[in-house]
Amino acid sequence: MAQHLALLSLLVRDYDEALAFYVGKMGFSLVEDSELGGGKRWVVVAPGAVGTRFLLAKAGDERQAAAIGGQGGGRVWLFLHTDAFEADHARLSAAGVRFLEEPRHEAYGSVAVFEDLYGNRWDLLQPKTKA
Repeated sequence: MAQHLALLSLLVRDYDEALAFYVGKMGFSLVEDSELGGGKRWVVVAPGAVGTRFLLAKAGDERQAAAIGGQGGGRVWLFLHTDAFEADHARLSAAGVRFLEEPRHEAYGSVAVFEDLYGNRWDLLQPKTKA
């Protein structure tokens, strides 16, 4: 039996502002946007053709709303891999994505921490290729 992580739920304040960021600024693809009734939608975005997708989940109560932007507890908790680090860093920067540091080159690859529109921390990461 094969298994893989298909979706990761990401708490958002508003579907449309989240789409403006993830699709408009980050360049993710909109996979699905379906009305569920009662103001709820099933909104799925993806950074690429393969891999984990994100369900943009509008906070439904005060507890969920309080967790928006802090799902990683202030740590980097999402890792966006790329095979074109410099080009992606330049594209995201030009689109207004806020990087918290200058790019750095570590033993494991090229990396720079950025925040999404809610303050969740991400790594833009181009892993070193194994010889």
